[in-house]
Amino acid sequence: MTIFSKIVAGEIPSYKIAEDENYYAFLDINPVAPGHTLVIPKREVSYIFDLTPDEYAGLWAFARRVAAALEQAVPCRRIGIAVIGLEVPHAHIHLVPLNKEGDMDFAHKQQLPPEQMEQIRQAVCEQLRG
Repeated sequence: MTIFSKIVAGEIPSYKIAEDENYYAFLDINPVAPGHTLVIPKREVSYIFDLTPDEYAGLWAFARRVAAALEQAVPCRRIGIAVIGLEVPHAHIHLVPLNKEGDMDFAHKQQLPPEQMEQIRQAVCEQLRG
């Protein structure tokens, strides 16, 4: 069971942004930029291209909805996306608020105070509800 499956199961806490029956989005605890969000299928699949066609399309549709809310909640020029899939063997999409290309540098992760993480989470959730 991956760390992401444990997050979905509630065994590990997360800064949850959104959830439906098939997908889950939460803030990355080591973001490359404030608001960096991970979007995952709940079903544990290691490689994004091993998802069924319906799961793959659904994951991207869910990510699109989260990205739109993220863009409204976190000051940025765009939301960048990345699918790397090497660090955790559970398919996931990175959504990263960008103001310049260098904002998507995975070699420079940071840790934000819990209060800031919660503030970002609440702002994105508010946009999703709005």
